[in-house]
Amino acid sequence: MKLDVKEISSVITEEIRQYRSSVDLAEVGKVLEIGDGIARVYGLTNAMANEQVQFENGAFGQVLNLEQGSAGVVILGDYLEIKEGDTVRRTGELLSIPCGDAMVGRVVDPLGRPLDGKGEIGTPHSRPLEFKAPGIAARQPVNEPLQTGLKAIDGMIPIGRGQRELIIGDRKTGKTAVAIDTIINQKDTGVVCIYVAIGQKESTVVGVVEKLREHGAMDYTIVVSASASDPSPLQYIAPYAGAAMAEYFMYQEGRATLCVYDDLSKQAQSYRQLSLLLRRPPGREAYPGDVFYLHSRLLERSVKLRDEYGIVPADTPEDCRDRAVARAHPEGFAAPEEHRPDDEQGLFHRPEGLEKAEAWLDSLEDKGALKVHHFPDSGGSMTSLPIIETLEGEVSAYIPTNVISITDGQIYLEPDLFFAGVRPAVNVGISVSRVGGNAQRKGMKKIAGSLRLDLASFRELEAFAQVGTELDAATQAQLDRGERMVELLKQAQYSPLTIADQIVSVFAGTRGLLDDLEVSQVLAFESALLRHVHSEFPEIIEELDSTGQISDELGEKIQSVTHNFKAQFKAGGDA
Repeated sequence: MKLDVKEISSVITEEIRQYRSSVDLAEVGKVLEIGDGIARVYGLTNAMANEQVQFENGAFGQVLNLEQGSAGVVILGDYLEIKEGDTVRRTGELLSIPCGDAMVGRVVDPLGRPLDGKGEIGTPHSRPLEFKAPGIAARQPVNEPLQTGLKAIDGMIPIGRGQRELIIGDRKTGKTAVAIDTIINQKDTGVVCIYVAIGQKESTVVGVVEKLREHGAMDYTIVVSASASDPSPLQYIAPYAGAAMAEYFMYQEGRATLCVYDDLSKQAQSYRQLSLLLRRPPGREAYPGDVFYLHSRLLERSVKLRDEYGIVPADTPEDCRDRAVARAHPEGFAAPEEHRPDDEQGLFHRPEGLEKAEAWLDSLEDKGALKVHHFPDSGGSMTSLPIIETLEGEVSAYIPTNVISITDGQIYLEPDLFFAGVRPAVNVGISVSRVGGNAQRKGMKKIAGSLRLDLASFRELEAFAQVGTELDAATQAQLDRGERMVELLKQAQYSPLTIADQIVSVFAGTRGLLDDLEVSQVLAFESALLRHVHSEFPEIIEELDSTGQISDELGEKIQSVTHNFKAQFKAGGDA
C-alpha cells in the first residue's frame, strides 16, 4: 500500500493546529504535623482565613490560623488517614454548605452530607458557611408572633419572628422539649425549621427525629447533627451550617425560618479545644479571647428582613424579583411625604411602605396599567432559639452571660420547679422577652398582662406563707389564685395549643373562674372546657384565630360559657 505523504502531512498539521496546552496551576502545601483533628501545613503562603482546603485523601479542612511559614488547618472529617508529608491543595473558596428544598425532611451532617440512609441529596444551591449579618437598613422591627404552643411562654415571654430567645437551664430541665414543641407547633404556618444538634448522643438525636416524624414535623424541618463522636471541627461549624441553610429560605424565598441550636455550650467547648490545639492564647476559663464573637456573629444573622414594594407594570408576574422593573418616582426624595419612596430605586419598605405605594399609585394617571408589587424574596425572617446548659443554676457563668447579652431575652428553666412537677419549668422572675411583646397577639396581651406579676408575687407570698404566719383573707385569696394559675400553665410534652385555645384557657384563669375548683381539677377542667368550646361554640375559636383579639362582647361570651360549663363539670356532667 502506497503512503500518501501529503495526506499524512495534512493530518499532522491539523492535529498540531488543534492542540491546546493547558496547565493546571494549584498552590500545594505539605502536612508538617497532624493530630487531634488539627494539621499544621507548610507552603500555603497565599491561603485566606477560613478558606477551604483539600487533603490528599479527599478530606476537606478549613484554615483557621495564618502564621509565618505555616497555616493551622482544622480537618472536617476523618483525620486518621492523613499523615505527615501528605499534600494539601488550596481550593480558593470559602467553605460553603448545600441548601435548598431538597434538604427539607433530611438528617445531614454540618457539611450537608446525608446521615439518614436515604441517598444523596441533589441540590444545585449552596451558601457560604460564614455570612455577614444584615445591616440596620435591611431590617424591620419584630412585629409578627412566632407561637410556641406553650401557654407559659406565649403568655408571659412571647417570641416574635426574627427574635433571638435564649433557652437556659441545668441539664435535664426540659430545654430541648421546649424547642421541639415549638417546632411541632409550626405545622401549617409555612415556617421552615432547622434543628442543630451539637455534641449530642446519637441515640438522643434519633429520638428527636422520630418524635418530629411522628408529629409530621419532618415535612418542614432539616436536622443537622454533629454528634459527640464527631470531631470537634464539625461541632464547631454545625450552628453556622444550620444558619446558612435557613438563610437560603430567608433571602432567596422570603420565608420565615426557625433555628434551634442545641446547645451552644458544647460548641464553645469544641472551639476552646480547637483554639488550644492551635496554640492560641487562653483567656478566662481557658476560652480564647474571641469566644464572644463566636456566638455574636452567629446570632446576629437572625433578622426580620424589611418588606419591599414597588410600582410595576400590571402584567408583571407575582414571582418577579427584579427591582429594576419598579418605577422610580420622578421627584425622588423631594416627593410629597404621603408617597415619598424610601430609596433611590423607588422602593417602599418602611412599616407604612404599602400604604405609601398605594397612595402614589392612586395619584398616577396611568394607574390602570400599573400595580403595587411585593417582591417575594423580601420580608423573610430567621428566628433563633439558642440553648445553653448551666451548672448548678449558675446563670452568671462566662458563656451564659455572653449569650444572654447577645440575645433578645431568655427563658430560664429552673430545676426545683421541674422536679416539683411544674413543666415547662419557667422561672418567671429571671425569664424575659425584650422585643416579643411587640409581636404578641392583642388578645393574649390583654388577658396575660397581669399574669407575670401575679405569678411573681405568688412566689414571694408562698415563701412567706411557709413561715406559718396567719394570713388575711386577701393574701390567702391571692395564694389560692396563684396555685391554680401555676397548675393551669402546666402542659404535657408534644401537645402544643393553638393561640385560640391558649386565650380561652388563660382567660378563665386570670378572670378568677377557676378559683372555686380544687387545684387537682384545674387541668382536667381546662381540657374538658376546650373540648366543649370547640364542639358547641366553634364561632369563639374562629373569631380568636382570625382576629387574635378579645372584644368586650367576646369576653363576656367566653366568661358566660365557662361559668355555665363549670356548673356542669362540678355536677359531673362533663360527658
